[in-house]
Amino acid sequence: MRKVLVFLVCLVSLGALGQVALKTEGQDPKYVETIKGRAQKIVNGLQLTDAKKAENVRNIIANRYFLLNDIHSKYGKDKQAERDAELYKHHFELASALALYLTDEQIDAVKDGMTFGRLKRDYLATQDMIPSLSDYEKQQILIWLKEAREYAMDAADSKGKHFWFDKYRGRTNNWLSSRGYDLKKERDAWMKRIEDAKKK
Repeated sequence: MRKVLVFLVCLVSLGALGQVALKTEGQDPKYVETIKGRAQKIVNGLQLTDAKKAENVRNIIANRYFLLNDIHSKYGKDKQAERDAELYKHHFELASALALYLTDEQIDAVKDGMTFGRLKRDYLATQDMIPSLSDYEKQQILIWLKEAREYAMDAADSKGKHFWFDKYRGRTNNWLSSRGYDLKKERDAWMKRIEDAKKK
């Protein structure tokens, strides 16, 4: 199934010369340049050595931003259901297109780049705050953070992206509390460890 999907995406995404074109029609030129820069910053983090591959990946990411902007601009607050349906219809296209050029780990890096690295930052912070977390608890927290990242990737702006991670952090905190963790006590102890480390 994955091979078939990749093949179909290849037919759609690649031109005759194997070049992914920027879909800038109807986009403000200044916005295009901003998005190209944002996408290029993510690509730079991948450290790709093939210049053509790097450009194609940049264009795929930029086109994703253009698409999200179009979808969010199309639907008002009173058409949230229609907007969400449209977002879901296109949600998996990004990873499928990137799979032509990147490994699964690199695709994750792109997702992190599009969501301000919140997954890794929140995951590490939770482990730092509660060193006694079991492997099972760490795994569940990571699963929820990955879910949050998927939703955040489709958000309209930075506020929307952070909203999803904050929402899932609330779910995680409630779950940890139900498992007997005193989060205030854990947080206070964590802050003290940080302050003590600064004094050394």
